[in-house]
Formats: sequence, C-alpha cells, structure tokens
Amino acid sequence: MSLLGLLDKSRAVAPLHYNRWLIPPAALAVHLAIGEVYAFSVFKTALVERFDASLTQIGIVFCIAIGMLGLSAAFGGTWVEKAGPRKAMVLAALCWGAGFVIGSVGVATNQLWLLYLGYGGIGGIGLGIGYVSPVSTLIKWFPDRPGMATGLAIMGFGGGALIASPLTSYFLDHFAPTPSGAIIPAFLTIAAIDVVVMLAGAATIRTPHPDWKPAGWTPPETPRSALISTGNVTANNAIRTPQFWLLWVVLFCNITAGIGILEQASPMVQDFFPGTAGAVAAGFVGVLSLCNMGGRFGWSTLSDVLGRKRSYMLYLGVGAVAYFLLAQVGTSSIGLFVLFAGVIISFYGGGFATIPAYLKDMFGGLQVSAIHGRLLTAWSAAGIAGPLIVNAIADGQRAAGREGAQMYSLSLLVMVGVLGVGFVANLLVRPVAARWHEPVLEAAACDEAVEPVPVLVLAGAAGEELGESRPVAAASGAPAVARQDVRAVTGPGTERAWSAASLVPRVLWVVVVGGLAYGLVTTLVKAVALFT
Repeated sequence: MSLLGLLDKSRAVAPLHYNRWLIPPAALAVHLAIGEVYAFSVFKTALVERFDASLTQIGIVFCIAIGMLGLSAAFGGTWVEKAGPRKAMVLAALCWGAGFVIGSVGVATNQLWLLYLGYGGIGGIGLGIGYVSPVSTLIKWFPDRPGMATGLAIMGFGGGALIASPLTSYFLDHFAPTPSGAIIPAFLTIAAIDVVVMLAGAATIRTPHPDWKPAGWTPPETPRSALISTGNVTANNAIRTPQFWLLWVVLFCNITAGIGILEQASPMVQDFFPGTAGAVAAGFVGVLSLCNMGGRFGWSTLSDVLGRKRSYMLYLGVGAVAYFLLAQVGTSSIGLFVLFAGVIISFYGGGFATIPAYLKDMFGGLQVSAIHGRLLTAWSAAGIAGPLIVNAIADGQRAAGREGAQMYSLSLLVMVGVLGVGFVANLLVRPVAARWHEPVLEAAACDEAVEPVPVLVLAGAAGEELGESRPVAAASGAPAVARQDVRAVTGPGTERAWSAASLVPRVLWVVVVGGLAYGLVTTLVKAVALFT
C-alpha cells in the first residue's frame, strides 16, 4: 500500500471501544510544536545581528507567518475536512519543518527573502493546517464537552512558547560562540524535534467509530440553548450568514485587545515601572504565557457550563473593565498591573479556544474545521491591528513629550472601546436560520443514491467478521452525504496489535506533559523575579 493510502482517513478510524483519552496527546503534540512561533522573538536579536537588519525587517518574518496561518487555515480548512486529520497533520509537519530548513539556507547565504519564504511563508502554511487539523476530531470524541475538547487542543498552541523559549535560548547559547552563529543549528534542531513530535501525533490520531459515543451519554433530544443548531451548515453557506461575520468581529476584537499587550509586554511593564530589570520583565512575559495557556483550557472548559455566548460576554465585558482599571490604577502596584494584564490575556486565550465550540454550536459539526479556518482570517487582521494601535499611539505620545505609563493610557482606553464593539457583536448573535441547513435525506433514499465509502476498522464491534459491512446512520441532524461501510478486521493477534498501538499515545502523553512541566517550571522560576 502507498504512503498516501496509509494516511487515508478511512485507516484512522478507531475500534468501537477505543479510549478517547488517548486522542488529546496527538492534538497537543501538533499544537505544542507549532506554538514555537510565539517564541520567535528569542531569535530576533541574533537575526538582526546576522543580517545587519532592523527589528522591523526581522519582525516581518513573524507577521508573514501569522498572516499565512490565517490564509492557509481559511483556504485549507475544507481540504482538511476531506482529507482527514492524519494526512493534514503530516502535511503540516512537512511544511513547518521545511520552513526552518529553507530559513536556515537564507541565514547561511545571508538572503533575508529566503527567511521570509521559508519560516514565514511555507512555515506559516504548516501553522494554519496544523492549527485546524485536530480541532474537529477532538470535538467528535467529546460531543458531551466540546469546549473542553477544543481547550485541550488549542492550549498547546499557547503553551508551545513555554517549552520553545528556554530551549531556543539554550541552543543559541551553546551551539556556537555567538548567538548569531548558532541560528542555523538551532533552526535545524528545532525543526527535527518538532517534525518528529508532529509525526508522532499524526500516527496516533484517530477518528471515532461511527457507532461510538461516550459511555453513559445520550444526545439530548432538544438543545439546551436556542443557539445550538440541530442542523449542519457548509462552510460556503456559513460565510453567507450574518452570524459568521458577527463571530468574526467578536474574535477580531478579542484578539486585537489581547495581542496589543502581548506584543508590548516587556517594554510596557518597564515603562509603567521605571527601573524594572530585564529579568523582571521576562518574568512578566512568562506570567502572561501561563495566563494565555491556562485561559485556553480553563475558560473554554467553563463554556460547556456557561454556554458560548455568555462566555464571550465574560471575556469581552470583564476584559473591558480590566483594561480600564489597567489604564487608571495600573501604575499603583506591580501586583495590580500583573493581575489586570493576566486576566486580559487569559480571556485572549479563552477566546481562541472557545470559538471552535461556538462555531460547532452555531453551524453543526459537518465542516467545523473549514468554517474555523475561514474565521481565523480575523486573527491575521488582528495581528496587524493590535500592535499597530498600541505602537502608533505610544509613538505619538512619546513625540508629544509624554513618557512612562502615559504613553499607553490612551491605547488602553482605545482597547476598552474595541472590546465594547466585540461585546455588542456577540449580543447580536442569533440562531442560524433553518434555510441554511443542509437537507436531511431519508436513510433509504440515501442508500439508493450514494455509493458506500469503505472504512477500515480493526477490532470492531463484537459479532463483526472480516469483510462484513453494514450501513452507518448519519448523526442526528447531519446531512446524508454518504453511507459508510465498516469493515471490521479481526483475527489472531489483533487485540495484541491494538494494545501495542495504544502504547504510543500513552508515551506521547508522557512527552507532552513532561514538556509542559519543563516549560512551567522554567517560567515560574523567571516569574518569581516579579515579586522579589
């Protein structure tokens, strides 16, 4: 069988009684690896020296990467749905690794455009495909807790910098006499580590058996909220609804407000509190990283209880209050400054992690990855708007003779207004009209109209024999787009094979938890400097 055949989505279907907790480490592995992009600033000084370039010229690399993330997620989301998570994760790993390799060639030849093309362009494609690829799969495994599921996956992207930042610093300090000379081996080492981790995630990802559902869980007969759709909307139709664009505004405003602080975190704390040492500023950045990661899992999980619309009312409403307090009383105490900034960034992370579940509620699960990808264009726009607002206003205030915290007071109040716009947009969200739902065909008509799609399942349900097939009913409210034949492969050694296969995701759990623990400890050590 060809390599592409091995990556086919039909070969990623799990056996009926597969343990769903073996799936999250695959998603975390991919997101922790591509989350390294948040640690790109560690390379900045060395790259400036190597290319004899300005900070702005090097900063363009990050901007291209985030821009390509949004674009590749938007245009590749539909393909991810069709190809399946395994093929998408492998493509993401290859693009991400190739980005580092091409970037290394650019560094070696002193060609900055190759760094733009490699890390920014091709690596950015890997970011976008890798970001959306595990999300809908986890939602399918956790239909009872979709907010927690998306929080588990997207938490990794926020936590990637916790691991990558200290590792990158170590590589730059030890791979050559100077950091600028260590860029190439550091790039290649990070590429090798990330590609291996991402491929391990691709090898262990599974989609649920068509007959599987969580033990003891019964799909509710009626949605617990009017916003939860009973039908499915395609990506092409979703972008024609006002709900999609309202959620685009919600995400744009939430990201703009959060990224405005993240991009300026270190200089901001030093300007608010003159005399602050670099180590203290680094500790502040570390605390924000922890809040970002914790918010992605914590707030998203809470959204399963609060509901998605109420959760965004919390993120945007309380976030606006926190921004106002940061502007008014943030200078009185570094503790209050850290508290308000941490709350804002936790909502920033929570907004990222909750939006896929919000989309699933609104548009159904049919093409949630594709819809999510298109919504991430809001991230690309906010990645420009947030830093631009903060930096432009700070430059204007400096030119007017103001200094310290006064340079940021106006931009912080502007962010209050930005969050207010998002709050209003969220209030305007209403259920999607039934006319956008895909038609639900009768099972009999579907059987006659559509050829079966073979799905290979090892160690399937009891009583299934090799080659036996049976139609699988579409999930409640799902369009009858195809009938699946489940071919259960049984026989001597099958259980042993699956026991061995389950060992890999268990090892991957150890790897991702160990990596996060390493990042947490090193970050907390730096954060202690804030209060000592």
